[in-house]
Amino acid sequence: MNSNVETLIRIVDLHKSYYDGESELPVLQGINLEIYMSELLGIVGASGVGKSTLLHILGTLDRPTTGNVLYDEQDVFTLSDTELARFRNKEIGFVFQFHHLLPEFTALENVALGALITSSNNKSVYKEAEALLDYVGLSERLSHYPSQLSGGERQRVAIARALINQPKIVLADEPTGNLDRRSSEAVLELLWDLNAKSGQTFVIVTHNQELAQKVDRVIQLVDGKVF
Repeated sequence: MNSNVETLIRIVDLHKSYYDGESELPVLQGINLEIYMSELLGIVGASGVGKSTLLHILGTLDRPTTGNVLYDEQDVFTLSDTELARFRNKEIGFVFQFHHLLPEFTALENVALGALITSSNNKSVYKEAEALLDYVGLSERLSHYPSQLSGGERQRVAIARALINQPKIVLADEPTGNLDRRSSEAVLELLWDLNAKSGQTFVIVTHNQELAQKVDRVIQLVDGKVF
């Protein structure tokens, strides 16, 4: 990686264990990693090696057992839970394998929800949500509910939702894992386009070899360590 590229996230000696009674299950065992501004980073590895655990800690959804995660040199796990939630909502977007859209809300409402929490201008939020849905090719689906959308369309709504607060980084956990090949290719094309045009950083956990071959950089997790 070019030395001129700015580091967005620095992970230092990260460990994560889970406990069942007195027995310890170590999952991450000393991760050291830098993630750069505007890069597409792929994380690969066998099932159960800790890929999703690492992504959840990166997304501040889970705290490490020991170690540090620094965003722009700010150690985020020194923040309180309330401060961390505020940071997460503002700085990080999430796309999961399953879209997790709220079934009782339309596509437009699902995208807008994340920004309505912090904005006092509902009109501008809905305008931005509409623009994002147009960008992901769903301008004709604004008032449709998740049950009225295809799997690929739901995932596009989820991507638009991840972008509503203009996060610095988008974390995607198997974003095409639940889609057919055609929908999968369309979603990947969209992620690449977003990265190229917006300069947002994407970290993508994947089993998809085609995806892994197209990212800027791939890291492999083996036995809780990066290779």
